[in-house]
Amino acid sequence: MKQSRQFTALYKKSGKWYSGWIEEIPGVNTQGKTLSETKRNLKEALLLILESNRLLSKKSEGRSIITRENLAVCA
Repeated sequence: MKQSRQFTALYKKSGKWYSGWIEEIPGVNTQGKTLSETKRNLKEALLLILESNRLLSKKSEGRSIITRENLAVCA
């Protein structure tokens, strides 16, 4: 079952372009010509990274012992 999660998106305008990134996950970043386009691109980039991480985790199963647990922090 898919669950909803919240992340912090940051946006910056540089000249004619906007860049955006997710504060909590390094490597999730994008750019666009408009803020709206950048928001769409960032959401897609985040979903792709999350899915890739899930696939990599599943691929590792069976090769080694993996312990999976929920982790909550207040930062």
